[in-house]
Amino acid sequence: MKLTVPTMLTLLRIVLIPVLVLVFFLPFKWTNIAAASIFAFASITDWLDGWIARRWNQFSAFGAFLDPVADKLMVAVALMLIVQKHPTIWMTLWAAVIIGREIAVSALREWMAELGQRAKVKVASIGKIKTIVQMLALIFLLYQDPFIGLPIFVIGEWLLAAAALLTLWSGLAYLHAAWPTLREDGNRS
Repeated sequence: MKLTVPTMLTLLRIVLIPVLVLVFFLPFKWTNIAAASIFAFASITDWLDGWIARRWNQFSAFGAFLDPVADKLMVAVALMLIVQKHPTIWMTLWAAVIIGREIAVSALREWMAELGQRAKVKVASIGKIKTIVQMLALIFLLYQDPFIGLPIFVIGEWLLAAAALLTLWSGLAYLHAAWPTLREDGNRS
């Protein structure tokens, strides 16, 4: 297996997960800035690895498998850290919606791939918008302190709620795209 630059960036995101957890729990004032910076850097590498792969045709089967896994792991861990520190019903609900949708859509994609129908459940533009809103929400929630008078944590809460709603919307879009195949397979049983 040849490691491409995009795959190395994806592996870096996975390596940053325990670093994020460690930094988050350090007993220093600056840890929120460091945790938000680590997550922001990981978010940028997510965009960058895709851009490099497309620009210089550096695709690999391993990278295609690993990239969404790294993204979901980073998001799930960040959500767990945030909910652990701020265990409100809304924060927990939004985190559960986001993580639950990721699991459901991953299972749907895998099942559709087994049926040779993976192209029917490709990433839509709503999914890309959801990802941007979600990443911003998590950066703000990890940072949490006011910045130049802006209530960053409150903005992060609203962005997370918006990301959860977009998550539901995009999940329904995936289900809608797969529905004819789901119905057809159900009729064959």
